[in-house]
Amino acid sequence: MNGVPNHIGIIMDGNGRWATERGLKRSAGHKEGGKTLEELALHAKNLGVKYLSVYAFSTDNFKRSEEEVNYLMDLLIYYFNNKLEKVCKDNIKVVFSGRKVNLRNDVLEAMESITEKTKNNTDCVLNICLNYGGEEEIVDATIKIADEINKGIIKKEDLNRESYYQYLYQNLPPLDLLIRTGKEKRLSNFMLYQMYYAEIYFSDLYFPDFKPKDLDDAIEFYKNKDRRFGGVKTN
Repeated sequence: MNGVPNHIGIIMDGNGRWATERGLKRSAGHKEGGKTLEELALHAKNLGVKYLSVYAFSTDNFKRSEEEVNYLMDLLIYYFNNKLEKVCKDNIKVVFSGRKVNLRNDVLEAMESITEKTKNNTDCVLNICLNYGGEEEIVDATIKIADEINKGIIKKEDLNRESYYQYLYQNLPPLDLLIRTGKEKRLSNFMLYQMYYAEIYFSDLYFPDFKPKDLDDAIEFYKNKDRRFGGVKTN
């Protein structure tokens, strides 16, 4: 039996389909998903989860229509600017993972603002993966490492599986539990390095319908896993 996961990742899938099945614009699903994320972040913190990483927007999401991308960016700005007081009150620190290229200046400014204003919060870290891809993160980390080796800052012998985390977008612990909503059963290029021994929980619920009680179910699933990390149980 295990306790509450230290680090949970959520692939927040199904917002658009949630809206479409209700005869609404996809944007309505994204808005509802934002409300769900607020609930889950607070609930996870109250349960004792120290790190929560969420897949807000992938590098591949730029392939969507300009209208949907712009709506998502506007929605992110709204939440970063208007939910800040609640985040600060709940002592949640906000950080971001992903590439800054292709993001609008007003998005970058909102990201910088919420990062700065929550930097001293200590109860929980909310890692928002924005313009993020797991393969891209590994490539970017490898470029940083090659640059430091070329400059003589480190030697290649200094690199190991633990020290590699220092070169990722955020130096966070590995994932203990990965949750994917929305019926699909794939990883979609999310935190590929960090999930090497994560337990994976798939939910048929679209993300707007994934409520705190459903997070409780996922954590209960995790608690009942026999996590051996490649070893063999001896008793």
